[in-house]
Amino acid sequence: MKRMLSQEERKQFEKKIIGAFQNQTKTLSEELQKILADDMVTAFQNRLTTLIRIQSKHID
Repeated sequence: MKRMLSQEERKQFEKKIIGAFQNQTKTLSEELQKILADDMVTAFQNRLTTLIRIQSKHID
């Protein structure tokens, strides 16, 4: 990935994740939902970065 998400982009992504998984996480407190969303954004960003690196090695 060329750059990391800005704070604003990250917050927007977290809100979308909370919305997408609202039914599955409704039993969690709001604080735990935010922690989970933050973890999911971090995991997604790390996975995407890894896949981009792998892809660029195969192209070179």
